[in-house]
Amino acid sequence: MTPARRYVVIGGGIVGLAVAERLTRERPGSIVTVLEKEPGWARHQTGRNSGVIHSGLYYAPGSLKALMCRAGAASMVAFAQEEGITHEVCGKLVVATREDELPGLGRLRDRGRANGLVVEELTAQQAREHEPHVAALAALHVPSTGIIDYGEVCAALVRRLERAGARLVLDAEVLGAVRFGADTVVRTSQGDFAADQVVSCAGLHGDEVARRLGHRPSARIVPFRGEYFELTAEATHLVRNLVYPVPDPDFPFLGVHLTRGVGGHVHAGPNAVLAFAREGYGWATVRPGELAQTLTFPGFWRLARRNYREGAREMARSASRHLFGDSLRRLVPEVRDEHLVPAPAGVRAQAMKRDGSLVDDFLIERSGNVVHVLNAPSPAATSSLEIAGHIVGLLDETA
Repeated sequence: MTPARRYVVIGGGIVGLAVAERLTRERPGSIVTVLEKEPGWARHQTGRNSGVIHSGLYYAPGSLKALMCRAGAASMVAFAQEEGITHEVCGKLVVATREDELPGLGRLRDRGRANGLVVEELTAQQAREHEPHVAALAALHVPSTGIIDYGEVCAALVRRLERAGARLVLDAEVLGAVRFGADTVVRTSQGDFAADQVVSCAGLHGDEVARRLGHRPSARIVPFRGEYFELTAEATHLVRNLVYPVPDPDFPFLGVHLTRGVGGHVHAGPNAVLAFAREGYGWATVRPGELAQTLTFPGFWRLARRNYREGAREMARSASRHLFGDSLRRLVPEVRDEHLVPAPAGVRAQAMKRDGSLVDDFLIERSGNVVHVLNAPSPAATSSLEIAGHIVGLLDETA
């Protein structure tokens, strides 16, 4: 009798949980173990985002992000319907507020349509029919964008894993790994776990865990904190659904935006500032060793030289609620400083090359019988069920 195949998945965020759940469905009889270093699930990137089901508007046609995001939006909505998770496909606006943003709006329209999306061009008056309080010269409406609570998605995945008999191990930090013949033994703070195949979805620690498992990743994780506010109850009427700016082509982040959550609250943000720790959710959190890894990495300084003006503006916005509010008032002029209440920050695990370029696409590498997810920032939550299918396919190739 052939022994049951053993899989170890490292990381209890949405990608790791989705991979494990896919394995239990597609590999019945296998032994699936999920290792998470925290005392609970989805404590970092998954649990600290704005809860948007992205459409796939921004990503290069043919890229993994473009393909998986569009498919992932559909599969995430289907999953939410199956599990009874509150969600809404409400659409979003991308708003041009200056003449010099109109060419960028046109490029974004063309990219979205190349990715197979419905993208509607709106005049200023038509934009205000969707969002009465928005300031716009022109806008794009993307009806397939939605909202959801990804923490609830993870809770549903955990329930499925429990029913399938998976081993779910919390407080299990990965310390290293050794090979014994065809086996990989993952060593953790909760003991050793033998596997035929391993998938590492370690998020903010993806490159570090890869090195502990004996792999030399092609990119370095550099953490960028995204700080948020919420609008007070008296101001939530200013935003019906989701309002985004035209992305700055010279800056590798989307810019602050306004997004309604499934609970009716309105998130404002995020900005993007260097975090002084991989889990540095505030300026006071500094881990000297992790900060040194960033500051001694040549790629960081090359990125900083190219983006120092934008970086300085992001730092100033971090220090000033008024400046943060000014960014929002470009989109919705009636937002006042007193409408802004601090909300929990997130940290984006951004993979970077030595030349200072940010890895634009999902980055997944294999080494032997281990698959490493090394870059899975937004739209990874939207795409998670599709990423899981892709990774299980890679495991078939390495079996």
